[in-house]
Amino acid sequence: MDKETKKKVEETVEEIFEETNQTPLERFFYHQRRALEETGKALEALLPAGFREHGSKATEEFVKGFRILVDATIDEMKKVSEREETEAEKAPQAKSDEDDSEPPAPPTTGKSKVKVKVD
Repeated sequence: MDKETKKKVEETVEEIFEETNQTPLERFFYHQRRALEETGKALEALLPAGFREHGSKATEEFVKGFRILVDATIDEMKKVSEREETEAEKAPQAKSDEDDSEPPAPPTTGKSKVKVKVD
């Protein structure tokens, strides 16, 4: 599609959009999005093709690196979770009946004495 045809299509789309029952806020966001798209195109036109190509590949490699890091982290978390579950299953149930009761009160007397100064 040549530039002239593309421009006509965009103008037609904009006219149709304006004619629909859109709120002023929706129309505002539409034009802001279009302005951002055009700004992106303008900046892209300033950059040489080689720069855009290498920048795109650099971005892909960056994402691949993070994907590896996230996948490794997930795998390690799964291993730790499985290890904890296995250890919990192997651990003896020391207090099966006493778990529901209140914890014992601390002793009130003991072998050591503590001096308390009272004013």
